[in-house]
Amino acid sequence: MKLGFLGTGTIATAVIRGLAGQGHQIRVSHRSRANSAQLAAEIPEVSAADNDAVVAESELVFLGLMAARAPEILAPLPFRADQRVVSFMADMGLEQLATLVAPARAAAIMLPYPAIAQGGSPIPALGDIRVLTPLFTPANRIFPMQTPEQLAACLSAQAVLSPVARLVAEAADWMGQGPEGEAFLRMLVATSLQAQGCADLLAALNTEGGYNQRLAQDMERRAMPQMLRDGLDRLQQGR
Repeated sequence: MKLGFLGTGTIATAVIRGLAGQGHQIRVSHRSRANSAQLAAEIPEVSAADNDAVVAESELVFLGLMAARAPEILAPLPFRADQRVVSFMADMGLEQLATLVAPARAAAIMLPYPAIAQGGSPIPALGDIRVLTPLFTPANRIFPMQTPEQLAACLSAQAVLSPVARLVAEAADWMGQGPEGEAFLRMLVATSLQAQGCADLLAALNTEGGYNQRLAQDMERRAMPQMLRDGLDRLQQGR
């Protein structure tokens, strides 16, 4: 398939690396020139071009742009009716996107993460998931969102990753065992969460008088779960 990328920032670069080696022809824009030049040098099927050429020569166009600048960038480009467009812009809905890329079809919004470069990454997506499935699965897992509200909630909730990483980093620093201590905790958390759902894991760890139960109870007394919910509410409300 002929794939085009407008914008080659960190996320778009990760997506391109994840698609490498699958037989696609990939055109990337000169925006973020250092990234586009590096991708073209490292990946045989990738070539760099200006925005017009990326759109003109692609069947499926990915947008890795800032939503505030997207209208001025997209307006002069030669989109066609036989093209589909997938956006990484969580703050621009499909209806608005459709007006900017007409007569092409605004197919989906997807929220990639850097791990998509290696595979094994979650991909929240809204719209026509059939466009994404052959490109990104089974190496990754697509989580379909049914409404813009679901996508917005997912975008806010995924920010829990930062506090989780902070908790692990703080515990590792408290251990005082350097990189090995952090590696132990990272592996413990990652494998435990992969093995079972949160409710089952919490139940299994809730041994009467055990270390996990005692620390969890201490954090609950300090209202940390409610602090998290309050923070998510503020994110959702844009505060």
